[in-house]
Amino acid sequence: MTADKAGEAAALAAAQAVAREHGVACDEAAGIAAGTNVLVHLRPEPVVARVMTGTALLHDDPEQWLAREVAVGAFLAERTDLVVPPSDVLPPGPHEQDGLWMTMWKFVAHDELAPVPDARELGRSLRGLHAELADFPGDLPPLSAVRDWLAHLLAELRPTPPLTQRDMDRLRFELAALTPAVFESSLPAQALHGDASMSNLLRTDGGLVWNDLEDVCVGPVAWDIAGLVASARAHGQSAKFTDEMLAAYGEPGVEDLEPFLDAHALYDIVWRAFEARRRRAPLTLSPDEA
Repeated sequence: MTADKAGEAAALAAAQAVAREHGVACDEAAGIAAGTNVLVHLRPEPVVARVMTGTALLHDDPEQWLAREVAVGAFLAERTDLVVPPSDVLPPGPHEQDGLWMTMWKFVAHDELAPVPDARELGRSLRGLHAELADFPGDLPPLSAVRDWLAHLLAELRPTPPLTQRDMDRLRFELAALTPAVFESSLPAQALHGDASMSNLLRTDGGLVWNDLEDVCVGPVAWDIAGLVASARAHGQSAKFTDEMLAAYGEPGVEDLEPFLDAHALYDIVWRAFEARRRRAPLTLSPDEA
């Protein structure tokens, strides 16, 4: 069994154990996604456990990290149907079991094979999410914490083909150069999703639903907007598509996204390099990154 498979099996067993400790019938713990987190459907109940695996080692206090996610999820669920709500079948957590931290969320039926959403629908959905997040009253980390996190990852990494020492030095330089315009921007700040990408959207009969609030933070809305633009481009969408998406989102926030797009590109390279090391897999770069 590979390390990834073993980790997924441990996550399924831990999630099932937490459910049973809370008196919830769980005939089957079914893995529905496995990446930096393992998502586990605790059948037959409408509960999905989000079990931290790849990201757990990156946080000094996983419990606090996940408590913020649950707090934001609960706040939004009372105001809008744009997000997956925390579970009401058992306490949403955070829970710790066998060294694994997790939170519990409502299972939302969705179409995994649905085509890419309409560009205008995407823009309106993110704008609606931001409108609700703007009123979140709790404490969240600033966007500068993302800069600090990236700096930590860069300090942990060693040159691994195709990344050379020169590449590593360049990434550190770029991170410092982007800090004033992005991570310590003077633009108006509010609560953000933090990882606004198409992979964190579910297509349901009622419309688009945002998922995975693990990276909630406070910063300019341009951070989320640029994340969605980068995600659309990665999914092969055209400049016309992203222009329509931005027009549907509206102003302010869509002006001068370039430094935020550059920051997301840097984030992607650093994170993939770290994940490749964790998984002991080869790192591949796009032609633009090489």
